[in-house]
Amino acid sequence: MPDISTTYLGMRLRNPLVASASPLVKSIDAAKQIQDAGAAAIVMYSLFEEQIIRDSIDLDYFMEHGAHSFAESLTYFPDLQNYNIGPEPYLQHVERLKHALDIPVIGSLNGATGGGWIQYAKWIEEAGADALEINIYNVAGDPFRSAADVERQYIELVQSVCAAVSIPVAVKLSPFYTSLGNFIHHLKQSGAKGAVLFNRFYQPDFDIEEMEVKSKIDLSVSSEMRLPLRWIAILSQQISVDFALTGGAHTAQDVIKGLMAGAKVVMMTSALLKNGPPHITATISSLLDWMTDHEYVSVEQMCGCMSQSSVADPSAFERAHYVSMLSSWSQRKSEKHKAPRGD
Repeated sequence: MPDISTTYLGMRLRNPLVASASPLVKSIDAAKQIQDAGAAAIVMYSLFEEQIIRDSIDLDYFMEHGAHSFAESLTYFPDLQNYNIGPEPYLQHVERLKHALDIPVIGSLNGATGGGWIQYAKWIEEAGADALEINIYNVAGDPFRSAADVERQYIELVQSVCAAVSIPVAVKLSPFYTSLGNFIHHLKQSGAKGAVLFNRFYQPDFDIEEMEVKSKIDLSVSSEMRLPLRWIAILSQQISVDFALTGGAHTAQDVIKGLMAGAKVVMMTSALLKNGPPHITATISSLLDWMTDHEYVSVEQMCGCMSQSSVADPSAFERAHYVSMLSSWSQRKSEKHKAPRGD
């Protein structure tokens, strides 16, 4: 039987399939089902920077005003039985998951600035998380702020978190960088051990009758994998961080493609929400069958075999191939509409 174990962020995993953040991990029972179905690790849903800031402001308010307003106040501490700081349940859930599961639990922080909230990175580590994912989900909409300034802020954020914890840190990125490879290189220099490609922004929609901006979440499809596939294939042999592919993985074939590009793990969310934890078992079974049929003895042998540095035509990942595709499409279209010649 092929060896499907892999190493990600220094952790030896039983296979390359990781259950990424989703509502499923909010339930201990569902998390156990994910583990029993075969997932190699679980990524927690994100603790957002805005939650920490809001709750810190709320706590300051309650501390200043006291729990009782009358003169004979029994105490000036907030009533902690009825007031619960938002991030606290998150830390407690990490701890419960660690007690309930045998597979690694990866915590997640979603933020764009440094500051006091980095303390929560330490607390996530203390709660038992095996690794930490920094989810940079920020829309840089200020036209007067340079790209260099935005990237510098992110790099300082990663550097601060990596200095604060001893567990490995991965950074989940969007594809919207002028020089993605250079940015990941600087993140590595700041202490990051992994790069998760790509963050999936939830785009707003317009209700043209009610004149409102509406939020809508659509599950991913396999074709969305092409973007992270391309970049992991280009960068995995050039930058020594562990790449994780996320966004669009639904089938064993998708997992195989991610590994061949050079990803150490492939993360799955939408397929689990749609099909439930048993989908993991079916995917792993299909992965093993495919590897056996194609005489791969291990995931390690497969990893990176279709990266840019390994394929016969490296230009397939670059602009030259795009130009040739457009040319071939125009030629096919011209031949299709060419009038038949008479005798």
